[in-house]
Amino acid sequence: MTHLVRDEFFRSADGLRLRARIIGEACPGRLPLLCLPGLTRTAEDFEVLARALANDDDAPRRVVAVDYRGRGLSDYDSNPANYAIPIEAADVASMAADIGVNRTIILGTSRGGLIGMVLAATRPDLVAGLALNDIGPELDIGGLIKIKSYIADPPPRATWDDAARGLRQLFGSVFPRLTEDDWMAWTRRAFREENGRLVRTYDPKLALSFQDISHDNAPPPLWELFDQMADIPLLSIRGELSDLLSEACVEEMKRRRPGMNVMHVADEGHAPLLIDPISIGTIKTFCSRCDNAVST
Repeated sequence: MTHLVRDEFFRSADGLRLRARIIGEACPGRLPLLCLPGLTRTAEDFEVLARALANDDDAPRRVVAVDYRGRGLSDYDSNPANYAIPIEAADVASMAADIGVNRTIILGTSRGGLIGMVLAATRPDLVAGLALNDIGPELDIGGLIKIKSYIADPPPRATWDDAARGLRQLFGSVFPRLTEDDWMAWTRRAFREENGRLVRTYDPKLALSFQDISHDNAPPPLWELFDQMADIPLLSIRGELSDLLSEACVEEMKRRRPGMNVMHVADEGHAPLLIDPISIGTIKTFCSRCDNAVST
């Protein structure tokens, strides 16, 4: 049975209209999976994974993916200072309550993983497991500078083919196995048509949150936050070509949490797309581990 996809909208505490994308229905004995995208990304990044989980013949699972404020179909914030992890974490928690998600597994890509860490540490009643996609308590400054460079002043793209070429120029070296169809699918997630022109699916003012980051001013490590998380199942996913999450960071996470599962995604960088069978299967297995941890 194929589950329909539906969008639901809710209000943030300060009145913005924010979107959640829901695939599948609540399943007794199976926790929902709450998917949190990267800095400039949207709920559509999880579409392949969400459909695979929701339509699994043996263990279907409800999946919810979020558009933060300033991304996708959610309202943009007139005050760009509100594009901040604590505020976005509060938005996610409020959204979960509004749609009846009281206990969930979180899958967070990049910034979504940082939001997931905040929620796991501060809302242990909500978070039953956390999968971190190419993110950890310590980030390589080179990867952060790269992110800053492509969101600070992105060039206009006139056509879909032009936009796809631009993405390939940026990320082709760390996603060497993507096909032309893969690049176009990525492009369709990263842009939309508005008044006859292509625009990115995020507020350009997001770049202001990176303006102070430099080689001499890197964000501090978040090991204290990592250590505050409740003793819940953890999964670390790292792209083998990642320039943001180092192998050393994953090793330290594993040392501090020996029970953490680790997956390395071959031929992908920041951040793994989670559309290949191995990645989907690993996430399915992790979700079942979280189900079992709650039921015992």
